Amino acid sequence: MATDPRKRKAGPDQRDGGNRKKSKGRQKWTVPGGENRGIQPGDTGIWVTCAMNKEAPTVSDLRQLFDKYASQLYDSTLEAEAAEGEDSEASDVDIESEIKKEVEGIRKPKVEPLFKNIKLPGQCLIFFKTRSPVEPVSFLHKICQDTADGNEPQRCRFVKRLTPLSAIGKVAGNGLKDVATEVLAPHFHGPEQTGKKFAIRVNIRNNKQISRDEIIQQVAALVGKGHKVNLSDYDRLILVEVYQSVIGMSVVGPDYDKLKKYNLAELRDNTISGYQKEVADDNTTPEGQKEVKDDNTSKDPDELAVGNASKDQERATHENAVSQDQKELTEI
Repeated sequence: MATDPRKRKAGPDQRDGGNRKKSKGRQKWTVPGGENRGIQPGDTGIWVTCAMNKEAPTVSDLRQLFDKYASQLYDSTLEAEAAEGEDSEASDVDIESEIKKEVEGIRKPKVEPLFKNIKLPGQCLIFFKTRSPVEPVSFLHKICQDTADGNEPQRCRFVKRLTPLSAIGKVAGNGLKDVATEVLAPHFHGPEQTGKKFAIRVNIRNNKQISRDEIIQQVAALVGKGHKVNLSDYDRLILVEVYQSVIGMSVVGPDYDKLKKYNLAELRDNTISGYQKEVADDNTTPEGQKEVKDDNTSKDPDELAVGNASKDQERATHENAVSQDQKELTEI
């Protein structure tokens, strides 16, 4: 009898009868890279505001700008990282060892980018996650100072304000305290960091769990004794940013307001207006000097001819009178 080529289900006697080894616990189902989505505690980064409906070109422009400055400021560190990666790849020549590392899951991950855009809901708001060696405060200060000095960034037409975040944590629990302790220590708690004048500025977006006054009171208390509040003439300015369930903080220097609160658009406009004023001043007659104008420039040619003839006649009459006077004196 010919066997049925069609596939058949295994009979009860052919099954394992439930002897299959069961898992001791259920494994949690995860999406690869899911933990990298959104802003997480422990991150550092840069808040960006931009023109409405211009988020995509703003992200593209800032990637180029940030990469340019990163290569200038952190070139040696990036070269060392690249060399370390090449040495690691060269050492993994053995195929068997390579497979073993893959199975055990101990392969070194690829180097993460210095700037990673985190997509956010809403408009006009962008967040770039950063990693070492990028230090957001000094990094943005360099960009804004160059812009103020007239080195206008290429493109970046829609970029508004840039806000550095040196540390990020959860709003709930001790998140504010933990972030403030980490960020404030280098600026207020060192042996040489005494008698500082400081101010606190808070910005809250999409969060009703915590108030601005509550944040200011807690941060001021964590600054510690020996420092005074001065809202205008400060030595250090503490920036606090709250977005949904996360809170970030940084400390900037006394030139923050002079640099238009790190607003590239205002810095660029200020630079352009300053340049235009200099050009206008160069074209203006210096004070104390009167501009000499030729009255003849506005007259008709016929009038000029008549005027010149009259002047010649007056001159001749005057010369004749002088000659007559000299003749009379000679006769006397």
